[in-house]
Amino acid sequence: MKVATAAYPIDWHDSWQSYADKVTRWVHDAAENGAQMLVFPEYGAMELASLAGAEQAGDLAGSIRAVSDRVAEADDLHRQLAQDTQTYILSASAPVPDGDEIVNRARFFSPAGAMDWQDKQIMTRFEREDWGIAGGGPLKIFDTAFGKVGILICYDSEFPLLARALVDAGCEAILVPSATEALSGYSRVRIGAMARALECQCVTVMASNVGDAPWCEAVDLNVGRGGVFCPPDKGFDPTGVLAEGVMNQPRWTYAEIDFDQIAEVRKDGVVLNLTHWEEQLPRVSAVELSPF
Repeated sequence: MKVATAAYPIDWHDSWQSYADKVTRWVHDAAENGAQMLVFPEYGAMELASLAGAEQAGDLAGSIRAVSDRVAEADDLHRQLAQDTQTYILSASAPVPDGDEIVNRARFFSPAGAMDWQDKQIMTRFEREDWGIAGGGPLKIFDTAFGKVGILICYDSEFPLLARALVDAGCEAILVPSATEALSGYSRVRIGAMARALECQCVTVMASNVGDAPWCEAVDLNVGRGGVFCPPDKGFDPTGVLAEGVMNQPRWTYAEIDFDQIAEVRKDGVVLNLTHWEEQLPRVSAVELSPF
């Protein structure tokens, strides 16, 4: 499977057509380059807030209302694009109401026009303390034509038990849409994505926002690039990096994911991290204090 992962700029839009034209260009560009699965970043949908005007877009609570008011239209657009291009599309995540809570939700579209979603599980300090976003649920596995795919949104990729739950349920590749405002944040998510690829013997696909959007407090600063990571084992790149884009440059990054090779390295790799995971458990519960 050829995957395309985005380094995506947050743009101001004066009209719905401006937004729709942008997303359509991005999707068609990836599809024309042979991509079969497209990954947009976390909170990339915040650019929809511009359609409500500067005052509402610049207010944290107001920006949630502005974006959630447009999510249904954005979903219709992505659904149609997935069908037109016969691709899987993970659209940019958005804050949306879920009962009495606001959750961070990434919607996933199939070539047949089906849609499901993954909610972020664990909130960053900004999300929980300033923005009032709550953890959603549950973790899901998406059974695509190529293999089983899971999604860990940004900070979620830094928690190994979440990834382990996905791979225990059959996951072979994990999509990691992210939004990071500094190199340190980007590095944390990148390191998390690489670590999950190593310990789960899978491929992880990281997307980022890039550039400044001073009109939107939630995503005013954005640092990152697209990246596709793998276990540094036989049949894969020895660096653990299948592909990476140029830092802070808007573009797609492409890589081929071989699901058969994932199965092979899990079965007969130089190391067997996935199989040997359980050997940690009795050892971490029996730590002794040395009198040294």
